Amino acid sequence: MSRRAELERRLGRLAEISNIMTAMKTMALIETQKYGRFMTHQQQLVDSIEVAAADFLSFHPDLTGSSRAPQAQDHDVVILIGSERGFCGDFNETIASVEASLPGKPRLIVVGRRLAGKLEQHPRRVHWLAGANVAEEVPAVLDALIEELHRLSADPTSWRRLSVLSHDATGAILLQTLLPLVPVAERPFGFPPRLTIEPERFLSALVEHYLAAKLPALFYGSLMAENRRRLEHMETALSRMETRMDEITRSRNALRQEEITEQIEIILLSTEAMLV
Repeated sequence: MSRRAELERRLGRLAEISNIMTAMKTMALIETQKYGRFMTHQQQLVDSIEVAAADFLSFHPDLTGSSRAPQAQDHDVVILIGSERGFCGDFNETIASVEASLPGKPRLIVVGRRLAGKLEQHPRRVHWLAGANVAEEVPAVLDALIEELHRLSADPTSWRRLSVLSHDATGAILLQTLLPLVPVAERPFGFPPRLTIEPERFLSALVEHYLAAKLPALFYGSLMAENRRRLEHMETALSRMETRMDEITRSRNALRQEEITEQIEIILLSTEAMLV
């Protein structure tokens, strides 16, 4: 195979890879815009539930089982939200790095195949779940996660606090305590809420609604950050690939020019030979 043919072959392969990466970049952009709409509605729901929880708990602080704010070492179970796919830079590495600096010895539930692979030998990893690639897959992931939490909570003394370590929509990494719900220090409400059921039953239902709203918000935020990282990663990779393709194109054109020059020289020599 001639040198120019080899360059043509490499150029064709790079063009195919570039088309695939461009499609992945477009999908990441579409997903990012979609999560922006989801996040707005989901956060409004979370905010309304948190206001109701603050109202209720300010008059029933004894039901939380804790009269103090949660401490870092109290995170008995931590859910780590990583990515299911790659091409998102150091998205998973940063989660693993922050987890390594957490005080105490919380048990870990890892979500996302890529992150689970990095923490495969972690001594405190109790379970891992496949993550979501798109927003439509989040409900199925949440069902599997809730099932695992129910399994862990079969022993009421096994854990007291539940936290989530993940990227938020801006890309920052946050450790958020979900359970138990902690009462606010002050009472911004003048009168206690009127309940038609026992406070214990109300709190149980409130926690279920809170988790059903908060967990999707956290997963959507993580997916939004993941796709933004993927978008940046693809833009950088495409820029480098375009530079490389330009270099190969120039080399191919130079070789083609040399071949044309050689052919012209052969023709001239043949003509001179015929005239002699």
